[in-house]
Amino acid sequence: MEAMAEKRENYEAAKELLKGARRILISGHLSPDGDSLGSMIALAKLLTNAGYEAFATADVNALGKPGFLEGVEKLIPVRKLKRQKFDLFIAVDCSGFNRMPPEVKPVAEGLPTLCIDHHMTNDGTFGNVQIVDPEASSAGELVWRFAKWMEWKLDSEIAEALWVAMITDTGRFAYDSTKPRTLRAAGDLLKHGVRTALINDIIYGTFSRKAIELKRLAWRSLHIWKNRKVAEVSLDRDDFRSVRGTKAEAEDIIEIPRSVARNEIALFFYQIPDRTKETRCSIRTRGDWDATVLAGKFGGGGHRKAAGCTIKGTMAGAKRKMRAAVKEMLKSACRKTMKIEPIA
Repeated sequence: MEAMAEKRENYEAAKELLKGARRILISGHLSPDGDSLGSMIALAKLLTNAGYEAFATADVNALGKPGFLEGVEKLIPVRKLKRQKFDLFIAVDCSGFNRMPPEVKPVAEGLPTLCIDHHMTNDGTFGNVQIVDPEASSAGELVWRFAKWMEWKLDSEIAEALWVAMITDTGRFAYDSTKPRTLRAAGDLLKHGVRTALINDIIYGTFSRKAIELKRLAWRSLHIWKNRKVAEVSLDRDDFRSVRGTKAEAEDIIEIPRSVARNEIALFFYQIPDRTKETRCSIRTRGDWDATVLAGKFGGGGHRKAAGCTIKGTMAGAKRKMRAAVKEMLKSACRKTMKIEPIA
C-alpha cells in the first residue's frame, strides 16, 4: 500500500509539473533503442494531443530499426536544438545528462524536469519529479501507466510506439521483467490496431547488409572462456568503418556470445568511429549474476540481466579490465559458496 501511495503522489507531482508547462522537450539516451525511442515518440504524441507543444529529440542518424515508427519524422534532430526554447524537460529511459546526447544538456539544464525510468541503477536524484520503477519491464510500460492515470487517449501511432518499447526491452515478453501487469498493458495496446506481425518482421526478421557484415566480423572475434561460462565478441572502429556501419546496426550483436550453450556472462566490446578514446561494453547475464555489478565498476549501469558501461582506453585495455572484473566476481561467488570443512 505504501508503494502505491508513493506512486500516486509522484503522478500527482508530475501532473502539477505539467500544468505550468507550454513547450516540452523530451529526450532519451544516446543511440536510442526501441524502448527509449518508442517511449519518447509516444509521450510526445500523448502530450500534443493533451494540448501541449511537445517535442522529442534524438540523433536521427542513430535510430536503427525502431526508426520505422510513425512520429520519427517529428523528432527534433539534436543538432538543431541550440536555438530552441522550452519550459519543461522530460527524460525517459535514462537518469542523467551523461547518458543523453551532449547537445541536450545546454538546452535542458535548469528547466523543471520529470524523469521516467525503470533502471535499477537510477538513484532517484535526477529531476524535480521522478516516476521510477525498477520492477517495470520498460520505460514504455511506465509511460502507458501514466497515460492511463492521466486518462489520456491512445491511438494507433502511440500504441505501436509503446508496443516497440515493451517488446524490445522484454525480448518479446520472454525476459523475467515481464509481469502480469506488463501483459495487461500490452493487451490494452493491441486494442488500438498494433501491427504485430509487421513490427516483428521489421525488428527481428530482416537485417540490412551492413548489419549482416558487422555480425560476420563479430562472429570472427568470438572468444569463449571459463568452460563456456563467459563469452565475448568485439568490433573496433576499423570494423565499423569497413562496412560504413553504425552502432544502431550492431544492436543485437550481444546475442552472439549470449547464444553460446551454457553461457552465463556475455560481453560485447565496441568502439564507434568517433574522436573519443573509449571502449563501450554491453553485458548480459543469466542465473544469479548481476550485470550492474560489472557495469558499475566502470561507472555504468542498467538492469540486473542487461547493463552497459564505457571504459577509458584501448580495446585491449578495456578487455583486460573487464575480464579482471569478471574473474573477481566469479571468485567472490566461489568463496561465498565454498564449504569449509570443520577441523577434526
